[in-house]
Amino acid sequence: MAGTGRQFMKNFSIGVFDSGFGGLNIMKEIVLKLPKYNYIYLADTARAPYGSRSKETVYSFTKQAVEFLFKQDCQLIILACNTASALALRKIQKEYLPRYYPGRRVLGVIIPVAEEATGDIFNNRIGVMATEATVRSESFVKELKKINPKAKVFQKACPLLVPIVEAGEDKDEILKIALKNYLFYLTKKDINALILGCTHYGLLEKNIKNFLTKDIKIFNEGKIVADKLEKYLLNHPEIEKNLKKNSKIKFFTTDLTDKFEKLGSGFFGKKITPKKVILD
Repeated sequence: MAGTGRQFMKNFSIGVFDSGFGGLNIMKEIVLKLPKYNYIYLADTARAPYGSRSKETVYSFTKQAVEFLFKQDCQLIILACNTASALALRKIQKEYLPRYYPGRRVLGVIIPVAEEATGDIFNNRIGVMATEATVRSESFVKELKKINPKAKVFQKACPLLVPIVEAGEDKDEILKIALKNYLFYLTKKDINALILGCTHYGLLEKNIKNFLTKDIKIFNEGKIVADKLEKYLLNHPEIEKNLKKNSKIKFFTTDLTDKFEKLGSGFFGKKITPKKVILD
Protein backbone atom coordinates (compact mmCIF):
# COMPACT_ATOMS: atom_id res chain seq x y z
CA MET A 1 0.00 0.00 0.00
CA ALA A 2 1.61 3.24 -1.11
CA GLY A 3 1.94 6.26 1.12
CA THR A 4 -0.32 9.29 1.04
CA GLY A 5 2.43 11.82 0.42
CA ARG A 6 2.09 13.36 3.91
CA GLN A 7 5.41 13.60 5.72
CA PHE A 8 5.26 13.46 9.50
CA MET A 9 9.03 13.54 10.07
CA LYS A 10 11.34 16.49 9.54
CA ASN A 11 14.53 14.53 8.90
CA PHE A 12 15.12 12.01 6.12
CA SER A 13 17.86 9.84 4.59
CA ILE A 14 19.15 9.52 1.05
CA GLY A 15 18.32 6.17 -0.55
CA VAL A 16 20.44 4.39 -3.13
CA PHE A 17 18.97 1.45 -5.05
CA ASP A 18 20.50 -1.10 -7.41
CA SER A 19 19.64 -4.60 -8.52
CA GLY A 20 22.87 -5.88 -6.99
CA PHE A 21 26.42 -5.00 -5.92
CA GLY A 22 27.19 -2.48 -8.65
CA GLY A 23 25.41 0.40 -6.97
CA LEU A 24 27.90 0.21 -4.12
CA ASN A 25 30.34 1.80 -6.55
CA ILE A 26 27.97 4.79 -6.77
CA MET A 27 27.28 4.72 -3.04
CA LYS A 28 30.98 4.76 -2.18
CA GLU A 29 31.61 7.89 -4.25
CA ILE A 30 28.52 9.66 -2.89
CA VAL A 31 29.54 8.98 0.72
CA LEU A 32 33.10 10.15 0.03
CA LYS A 33 31.76 13.35 -1.51
CA LEU A 34 28.93 13.95 0.97
CA PRO A 35 29.85 12.13 4.20
CA LYS A 36 27.61 14.04 6.62
CA TYR A 37 24.28 12.67 5.41
CA ASN A 38 22.46 9.46 6.39
CA TYR A 39 22.12 6.80 3.67
CA ILE A 40 20.17 3.62 3.05
CA TYR A 41 21.35 1.19 0.39
CA LEU A 42 19.02 -1.44 -1.07
CA ALA A 43 20.10 -4.26 -3.41
CA ASP A 44 17.52 -6.54 -5.05
CA THR A 45 20.02 -9.38 -5.32
CA ALA A 46 17.32 -12.06 -5.21
CA ARG A 47 16.05 -10.90 -8.63
CA ALA A 48 19.24 -9.55 -10.20
CA PRO A 49 20.25 -8.92 -12.89
CA TYR A 50 17.55 -6.67 -14.36
CA GLY A 51 19.22 -6.28 -17.74
CA SER A 52 17.35 -9.05 -19.58
CA ARG A 53 13.91 -8.37 -18.07
CA SER A 54 10.91 -6.63 -19.65
CA LYS A 55 10.08 -2.96 -19.14
CA GLU A 56 6.97 -3.89 -17.15
CA THR A 57 8.90 -6.16 -14.80
CA VAL A 58 11.69 -3.65 -14.24
CA TYR A 59 9.12 -0.97 -13.41
CA SER A 60 7.33 -3.27 -10.97
CA PHE A 61 10.55 -4.24 -9.18
CA THR A 62 11.80 -0.65 -9.09
CA LYS A 63 8.51 0.67 -7.72
CA GLN A 64 8.67 -1.91 -4.92
CA ALA A 65 12.20 -0.80 -4.07
CA VAL A 66 11.24 2.89 -4.09
CA GLU A 67 8.26 2.15 -1.85
CA PHE A 68 10.48 0.29 0.62
CA LEU A 69 13.00 3.14 0.78
CA PHE A 70 10.31 5.75 1.28
CA LYS A 71 8.94 3.71 4.17
CA GLN A 72 12.47 3.80 5.60
CA ASP A 73 12.13 7.59 5.62
CA CYS A 74 14.15 8.43 2.53
CA GLN A 75 13.48 11.88 1.09
CA LEU A 76 15.55 11.41 -2.03
CA ILE A 77 16.37 8.19 -3.89
CA ILE A 78 19.10 7.60 -6.46
CA LEU A 79 18.39 4.76 -8.89
CA ALA A 80 21.98 3.55 -9.14
CA CYS A 81 20.81 1.07 -11.77
CA ASN A 82 20.95 2.07 -15.41
CA THR A 83 18.28 -0.44 -16.40
CA ALA A 84 15.89 0.95 -13.79
CA SER A 85 16.81 4.51 -14.80
CA ALA A 86 16.14 3.67 -18.45
CA LEU A 87 12.92 1.67 -18.09
CA ALA A 88 11.24 2.83 -14.87
CA LEU A 89 12.41 6.29 -13.79
CA ARG A 90 10.23 8.42 -16.06
CA LYS A 91 7.00 6.61 -15.11
CA ILE A 92 7.87 6.80 -11.42
CA GLN A 93 8.53 10.54 -11.69
CA LYS A 94 5.48 11.33 -13.83
CA GLU A 95 2.85 8.99 -12.35
CA TYR A 96 3.88 7.38 -9.07
CA LEU A 97 5.43 10.30 -7.17
CA PRO A 98 2.70 12.90 -7.89
CA ARG A 99 0.04 10.48 -6.69
CA TYR A 100 1.68 8.97 -3.60
CA TYR A 101 4.79 10.96 -2.59
CA PRO A 102 4.63 14.45 -4.14
CA GLY A 103 7.15 15.87 -1.68
CA ARG A 104 9.89 13.36 -2.43
CA ARG A 105 12.29 12.80 -5.31
CA VAL A 106 13.71 9.92 -7.36
CA LEU A 107 16.71 10.57 -9.62
CA GLY A 108 18.56 8.39 -12.14
CA VAL A 109 22.12 8.02 -13.38
CA ILE A 110 21.78 8.27 -17.17
CA ILE A 111 21.23 12.02 -17.60
CA PRO A 112 24.15 13.07 -15.33
CA VAL A 113 26.55 10.86 -17.27
CA ALA A 114 25.18 11.98 -20.64
CA GLU A 115 25.69 15.61 -19.64
CA GLU A 116 29.26 14.93 -18.59
CA ALA A 117 30.15 12.93 -21.70
CA THR A 118 28.91 15.64 -24.06
CA GLY A 119 30.54 18.45 -22.09
CA ASP A 120 33.71 18.11 -24.15
CA ILE A 121 33.17 19.00 -27.82
CA PHE A 122 35.84 16.46 -28.81
CA ASN A 123 33.69 13.61 -27.49
CA ASN A 124 31.67 13.28 -30.69
CA ARG A 125 32.00 9.52 -31.20
CA ILE A 126 30.72 7.98 -28.01
CA GLY A 127 30.63 4.29 -27.15
CA VAL A 128 28.18 2.94 -24.58
CA MET A 129 28.55 -0.36 -22.75
CA ALA A 130 25.25 -1.29 -21.12
CA THR A 131 22.79 -4.07 -20.33
CA GLU A 132 20.51 -5.48 -23.01
CA ALA A 133 17.49 -3.62 -21.62
CA THR A 134 19.30 -0.27 -21.47
CA VAL A 135 20.55 -0.68 -25.04
CA ARG A 136 17.05 -1.55 -26.28
CA SER A 137 15.61 1.54 -24.59
CA GLU A 138 18.14 3.78 -26.40
CA SER A 139 18.05 6.05 -23.34
CA PHE A 140 21.72 6.98 -23.66
CA VAL A 141 21.35 7.65 -27.39
CA LYS A 142 18.36 9.95 -26.80
CA GLU A 143 19.96 11.88 -23.95
CA LEU A 144 23.34 12.26 -25.66
CA LYS A 145 21.79 13.46 -28.92
CA LYS A 146 19.44 15.77 -27.05
CA ILE A 147 22.50 17.61 -25.75
CA ASN A 148 24.66 17.20 -28.86
CA PRO A 149 22.65 16.34 -32.01
CA LYS A 150 25.88 15.79 -33.95
CA ALA A 151 27.17 13.09 -31.62
CA LYS A 152 27.62 9.60 -33.05
CA VAL A 153 26.61 7.02 -30.47
CA PHE A 154 27.53 3.33 -30.65
CA GLN A 155 26.01 0.92 -28.14
CA LYS A 156 27.07 -2.57 -27.14
CA ALA A 157 25.04 -4.85 -24.89
CA CYS A 158 27.32 -6.71 -22.47
CA PRO A 159 25.14 -9.39 -20.80
CA LEU A 160 28.02 -11.43 -19.36
CA LEU A 161 29.58 -8.69 -17.26
CA VAL A 162 27.02 -8.33 -14.47
CA PRO A 163 26.97 -12.08 -13.63
CA ILE A 164 30.78 -12.10 -13.64
CA VAL A 165 30.95 -9.16 -11.22
CA GLU A 166 28.23 -10.63 -8.99
CA ALA A 167 30.16 -13.90 -8.88
CA GLY A 168 33.31 -12.09 -7.76
CA GLU A 169 35.33 -13.33 -10.71
CA ASP A 170 36.70 -10.01 -11.93
CA LYS A 171 40.09 -11.54 -12.79
CA ASP A 172 38.70 -14.62 -14.44
CA GLU A 173 39.69 -15.60 -17.98
CA ILE A 174 36.02 -15.46 -18.95
CA LEU A 175 36.03 -11.73 -18.18
CA LYS A 176 39.02 -11.10 -20.46
CA ILE A 177 37.35 -12.94 -23.33
CA ALA A 178 34.05 -11.10 -22.81
CA LEU A 179 35.69 -7.66 -22.63
CA LYS A 180 37.81 -8.35 -25.70
CA ASN A 181 34.70 -9.23 -27.67
CA TYR A 182 32.57 -6.31 -26.49
CA LEU A 183 35.29 -3.67 -26.80
CA PHE A 184 36.46 -4.89 -30.20
CA TYR A 185 33.11 -3.80 -31.62
CA LEU A 186 33.28 -0.35 -30.02
CA THR A 187 36.92 0.42 -30.77
CA LYS A 188 36.35 -0.46 -34.43
CA LYS A 189 33.87 2.45 -34.48
CA ASP A 190 36.77 4.80 -33.74
CA ILE A 191 35.22 6.09 -30.51
CA ASN A 192 36.91 8.83 -28.50
CA ALA A 193 34.74 8.43 -25.38
CA LEU A 194 33.32 5.41 -23.59
CA ILE A 195 30.42 5.42 -21.13
CA LEU A 196 30.32 2.57 -18.64
CA GLY A 197 26.52 2.43 -18.73
CA CYS A 198 26.00 0.00 -15.88
CA THR A 199 27.07 0.53 -12.28
CA HIS A 200 28.72 -2.89 -12.26
CA TYR A 201 31.01 -1.90 -15.13
CA GLY A 202 32.60 0.85 -13.07
CA LEU A 203 34.10 -1.89 -10.91
CA LEU A 204 35.84 -3.19 -14.05
CA GLU A 205 37.33 0.11 -15.21
CA LYS A 206 40.95 -1.03 -14.81
CA ASN A 207 40.23 -4.22 -16.75
CA ILE A 208 38.49 -2.24 -19.50
CA LYS A 209 41.39 0.20 -19.84
CA ASN A 210 43.64 -2.69 -20.85
CA PHE A 211 41.71 -2.97 -24.12
CA LEU A 212 41.61 0.75 -24.96
CA THR A 213 44.07 3.29 -26.30
CA LYS A 214 44.93 6.17 -23.97
CA ASP A 215 43.08 8.72 -26.11
CA ILE A 216 39.68 7.17 -25.33
CA LYS A 217 38.16 8.90 -22.30
CA ILE A 218 36.21 6.67 -19.91
CA PHE A 219 33.14 7.96 -18.06
CA ASN A 220 32.62 6.05 -14.83
CA GLU A 221 29.28 6.86 -13.21
CA GLY A 222 30.35 6.87 -9.55
CA LYS A 223 32.16 10.22 -9.27
CA ILE A 224 29.90 11.87 -11.84
CA VAL A 225 26.72 11.02 -9.94
CA ALA A 226 28.29 12.12 -6.64
CA ASP A 227 29.25 15.51 -8.11
CA LYS A 228 25.80 15.98 -9.65
CA LEU A 229 24.08 15.08 -6.38
CA GLU A 230 26.13 17.68 -4.53
CA LYS A 231 25.01 20.33 -7.03
CA TYR A 232 21.41 19.11 -6.86
CA LEU A 233 21.30 19.55 -3.09
CA LEU A 234 22.82 23.03 -3.37
CA ASN A 235 20.14 23.96 -5.89
CA HIS A 236 17.33 22.45 -3.78
CA PRO A 237 17.77 23.71 -0.21
CA GLU A 238 14.14 22.81 0.54
CA ILE A 239 15.19 19.15 0.23
CA GLU A 240 18.68 19.44 1.72
CA LYS A 241 17.48 21.06 4.95
CA ASN A 242 15.30 18.01 5.72
CA LEU A 243 18.12 15.46 5.42
CA LYS A 244 19.60 13.79 8.48
CA LYS A 245 23.25 14.58 9.06
CA ASN A 246 24.48 11.84 11.39
CA SER A 247 26.79 10.05 8.90
CA LYS A 248 24.92 6.77 9.38
CA ILE A 249 24.51 4.10 6.70
CA LYS A 250 22.19 1.09 6.53
CA PHE A 251 22.43 -1.74 4.00
CA PHE A 252 19.55 -3.96 2.90
CA THR A 253 19.39 -6.84 0.43
CA THR A 254 16.66 -9.19 -0.79
CA ASP A 255 19.02 -12.18 -0.67
CA LEU A 256 21.35 -12.23 2.29
CA THR A 257 24.42 -14.35 1.59
CA ASP A 258 27.99 -14.48 2.83
CA LYS A 259 29.03 -13.46 -0.67
CA PHE A 260 27.05 -10.24 -0.50
CA GLU A 261 28.73 -9.18 2.72
CA LYS A 262 32.21 -10.18 1.51
CA LEU A 263 32.03 -8.78 -2.04
CA GLY A 264 29.91 -5.83 -0.99
CA SER A 265 32.48 -4.80 1.60
CA GLY A 266 35.15 -4.96 -1.10
CA PHE A 267 33.15 -2.87 -3.55
CA PHE A 268 32.16 -0.30 -0.93
CA GLY A 269 35.67 -0.05 0.48
CA LYS A 270 34.79 -0.89 4.08
CA LYS A 271 32.92 -3.59 5.96
CA ILE A 272 29.15 -3.62 5.51
CA THR A 273 26.56 -5.60 7.48
CA PRO A 274 23.40 -5.93 5.39
CA LYS A 275 19.95 -7.02 6.58
CA LYS A 276 17.55 -9.10 4.50
CA VAL A 277 14.19 -7.68 3.44
CA ILE A 278 11.33 -8.84 1.22
CA LEU A 279 9.94 -6.56 -1.48
CA ASP A 280 6.32 -6.91 -2.54
